[in-house]
Amino acid sequence: MESGQLIVITGPSGVGKGTLVKSLLQRHNQLSLSISATTRPPRAGETNGKDYFFLSRPEFEAMIETGDLLEWAEYAGNYYGTPRQGVEDKLQQGEQVILEIEVVGARKIQQSFPQAMRIFIFPPSLTVLEERLQKRGKDDPEIIAQRLDHAKTEIAAADEFDYTIVNDDLDRTLTQLEQIILQPEKS
Repeated sequence: MESGQLIVITGPSGVGKGTLVKSLLQRHNQLSLSISATTRPPRAGETNGKDYFFLSRPEFEAMIETGDLLEWAEYAGNYYGTPRQGVEDKLQQGEQVILEIEVVGARKIQQSFPQAMRIFIFPPSLTVLEERLQKRGKDDPEIIAQRLDHAKTEIAAADEFDYTIVNDDLDRTLTQLEQIILQPEKS
């Protein structure tokens, strides 16, 4: 059976990765999403095994020790990572698997899966990114300032990725993502 393809989508917090990935999955049922693991508590409406695998800190640390994560990072006091087994199973079944992860994790994936397609999503500007973070209403101003500061570091790493897209218009950005991900394989 033909091996699948790993697709990494990354960019700063608030850039619209989640919205883009959700739209891709709704429009293209051949794509599947890797479910990440985290030690942060579930938010209202989130379901274990659907939105994230919600783990205790000791459970997550055991996965680190046994090599059961493709990548992991600590962000805002919580661990986030990609369970290895689910991704490898889907790839062996020939599926296209999307990882929506942070830049640190994307770098780790590059080391273990150099053949992965890696896409960086830019905000139109830091001002627009700040507005998006404020509109989400999830974080207080101090956290937003930290996310913006972190975004500058992430944006500086964009040239490490195979493709870059500016998310200034959702429909246009989605079309660009589809063209990149669904392009016929180059021989």
